[in-house]
Amino acid sequence: MKNVDVLLGLQWGDEGKGKVVDVLSSDYDLIARFQGGPNAGHTLEFDHQRFVLNTVPSGIFFNNTMNLIGNGVVIDPVTLVKELEMLKAAGHNLLAKGNLMISRKAHLILPTHLLLDAASEQKLGENKIGSTLKGIGPVYMDKTARNGLRIGDITSQDFKERYQNLVAKHTAILSTYGEVADFSEREKAFFTALEVLKQFPLVDAEHLVNDYLKQGKKVLAEGAQGTLLDIDFGSYPFVTSSNTTTAGACTGLGVAPNKIREVIGIFKAYCTRVGGGPFPTELADETGEHIRQTGKEFGAVSGRPRRTGWIDLPALKYAIMLNGVTQLVMTKADVLSGLAKIYVCTHYNYQGQLIDFMPYDICTEKPEPVLKEVDGWNEDITAVTGKLQIPAKLQTYIHLLETELGVPIKYLSVGPDRKQTLDLSLS
Repeated sequence: MKNVDVLLGLQWGDEGKGKVVDVLSSDYDLIARFQGGPNAGHTLEFDHQRFVLNTVPSGIFFNNTMNLIGNGVVIDPVTLVKELEMLKAAGHNLLAKGNLMISRKAHLILPTHLLLDAASEQKLGENKIGSTLKGIGPVYMDKTARNGLRIGDITSQDFKERYQNLVAKHTAILSTYGEVADFSEREKAFFTALEVLKQFPLVDAEHLVNDYLKQGKKVLAEGAQGTLLDIDFGSYPFVTSSNTTTAGACTGLGVAPNKIREVIGIFKAYCTRVGGGPFPTELADETGEHIRQTGKEFGAVSGRPRRTGWIDLPALKYAIMLNGVTQLVMTKADVLSGLAKIYVCTHYNYQGQLIDFMPYDICTEKPEPVLKEVDGWNEDITAVTGKLQIPAKLQTYIHLLETELGVPIKYLSVGPDRKQTLDLSLS
């Protein structure tokens, strides 16, 4: 049965995926993270509480919903256990609730992966990728080099030997960068955290997910980062190390493409980016700073200020095409309230041509955005609870985007709280 819906970001991440997963979770039997690592921070707010989830799926606050960390995810045991402890302190003991499972095939981030990440970025200097230094790139490198360690390995008798062999490889590489930092404390925390993770169900996730589907149960695949950071289709080399697209949900969970029903694409009413890399519509001016401050555009994991800019339709069309998006969610419309004029990038001037798609290289040959002026709205929309209350000029903006993108905007977020999400399909 086609009972898998995929929810993912269409820009450079930070689109509000966690919030929307939380809003939709009660309609699903299983929420499954399918890629990425603790470099992603999904922020959820409800009942005057705020949570930032790095690895745990965003459906854990509903008792009727199970949650799975899929095989495409890379796990830092230390970070994950800290996250579990944070949730427990807030009254959400996932071990007691029994609503979190971990795929045996998910790869482990070792303490030395973090050192490799930092050393690599330092060597790149001004050309650095903008890594969050969480060890994500190095662990995916070990995965594709076929010598990584997985969650399922932690119960093997020879795990420590295999761990030491991999650490020896890493320290040999680190020695070429210079002195190897002491990671003994992190290593102790690593093994302590593994003992905690052993208490959770470690499952053959591909069988579990497909058994859910055979029973007619509904699964929501939760993505991390954004489409424009995809390792294959993003703004390479300024990308993440996994497939952030719908295809990544298939390989990151073990489900066939013909099991996918809806693809829910999330985008901001404007655009942001963290770290290095191209950003055609970037605003390095007072308007950009206004958007950053009003939208609280600072990394949920790193705290770094996000770069801000106008919405980019060529990039969005590209992301919609790659993912097969069937419905859209627009977030942070409230941030643009009060701007007299807002702008939409409809095309690029690129190599002397006017184009409406994202070309092969936007890193060395930067496209010049062609902007369309749109009237802004002055109304505070954070208290809007229904479609009919949406200001006329915001409705015009929504209609423009739907017409250009060819996909309906089903949900509109007007604030960070769970309740500040409007279903536009309702009259």
